[in-house]
This record gives sequence, structure tokens and C-alpha cells, in this order.
Amino acid sequence: MKTARQLLAEKTIHGTVTVAPQATVYQALQVLADKNIGAVLVMDGDKLAGIFSERDYARKVVLMGKTSAGTPVSEIMTSRLICVTPEASVEECMAIMTDKRIRHLPVVNAQDELIGLLSIGDLVRETIAEQEFQIEQLESYIHGRSSPMAA
Repeated sequence: MKTARQLLAEKTIHGTVTVAPQATVYQALQVLADKNIGAVLVMDGDKLAGIFSERDYARKVVLMGKTSAGTPVSEIMTSRLICVTPEASVEECMAIMTDKRIRHLPVVNAQDELIGLLSIGDLVRETIAEQEFQIEQLESYIHGRSSPMAA
């Protein structure tokens, strides 16, 4: 299985989309819509401060009667982040996401510097690709062994 670092290197969209803590929820929603993504990391300078997702918006703005234009992202972002290192395997990342019921997983190095962001979609795509490869290998093995022409 691949590592988080390898998955990030293969992503079609390079670079991580971020907003500042003082950005309004409305501005963050514009970024989500423009980039067609479900979450954005909140960076305070070069420090990872939190993550803002569509789920945060639905639960902490709309249902709490706040306004998008008047609420800073820092007020409603998820600040207790679960992160992985670049060496974490796809299996480890999937287990964390499943256990913690999260859809986005920041990847940070030993100095807590942001490397990138993995989504559940990234991990599912890789898992399917790995399974397809294994099936292909097994089929090749079976056909090679059971074929009368192979003898």
C-alpha cells in the first residue's frame, strides 16, 4: 500500500487550499465553491490552526442562527485536528478516518509543517486501484497456471 506522501504526489490538484482564521465564513464558502471542494484548511501564518468544512457550516452557522458574512472562520472551524505523517499508509489513514468519522486528514511532518490534505475520496480511489491491481495479478496467475498452453 502507498503512503500519504505518495498519494499527495499523485493528486491532480497540487497545493493545499487554505484560508486565514479571520476570513469570513462567506469567503471560505466561496473558496469551497470555486475549487469544488468540501473543506479548506485554516492557516494562521505558517501554522495549521484548523479546518473548515461544509459540515461545520451546516452545524455551526446555519443551525446556530449565525450569519456567513459576519462570522469569522476561526469562530466555527474544527480546531482539534487529527493529522498523520507523510509515512502513514493508506490503510492507516482509512482506519483513522473511519474510527474518528472524519472526511479530511491533514498530513504534517515531524516539525508540524503542513504537507497536504487527503480526502476520503483520495483514499477510496487508491484502495479501489490497489484492489483492481491485485485482482488483475491473481487472474493473470490463474490463467497462466491453468492454461494448457502454459505447460
